[in-house]
Amino acid sequence: MSRPSPRYGRIFRRPVDPPFFSVNSQQISAVFERLRAANPAPRSELAFKSPFELLVAVVLSAQATDRSVNLATPGLFKAANTAEAMAKLGRKGLERHIKRIGLYRSKAKNLIAACKRLVAEHGGEVPRTREELERLPGVGRKTANVILNTAFGEPTIAVDTHIFRVANRTGIAPGKDARAVERELERVVPGEFKHDAHHWLILHGRYVCKARKPDCPRCVIRDLCEYPHKTRES
Repeated sequence: MSRPSPRYGRIFRRPVDPPFFSVNSQQISAVFERLRAANPAPRSELAFKSPFELLVAVVLSAQATDRSVNLATPGLFKAANTAEAMAKLGRKGLERHIKRIGLYRSKAKNLIAACKRLVAEHGGEVPRTREELERLPGVGRKTANVILNTAFGEPTIAVDTHIFRVANRTGIAPGKDARAVERELERVVPGEFKHDAHHWLILHGRYVCKARKPDCPRCVIRDLCEYPHKTRES
């Protein structure tokens, strides 16, 4: 089995529900048509008001819930909502705002280093290219994809645990690691759906196609899904 790139994290070591199943292009189009009909304007559940705030929130959300991040960031962004202001907080100052979030010490270290680089190399602005984003401490491919999509409107798809599970379980884009799933999604998702595909899939995985017990009875794409172990209505 191929190993995922370390830039995509450590949570994609094994495939989900092997063996993989695949669906045809007509099914894929129908899947996204239904997801769009159910949620025409999907949005990130992270709270932010600028590309910089989004960058900070996404870095903090790694191995943490959006809810825990949203509880911490109002106070943080009131104290520092620019790269320059956050760099001035320093590591200890930042840690005081984000202690409720998992791995807060390493995240604070990376964010302060990233803020200093943003100030020194980008005039405090969040860069708009993947290469520049991934050079920032604490920013890997998944985070860069979220920023490019949500802040700058690029049709990128960031594969997290939810999207990885949905893509494999439904057969939309099977793959053994996150990078493989991303490549397959880029290949098969029709252009008209690509910008919002990230949000539709992550929300579907978070609230319907859940890890332990998928809520198949209320799934809008259940008849298009190739998962052989669907949950039955009780």
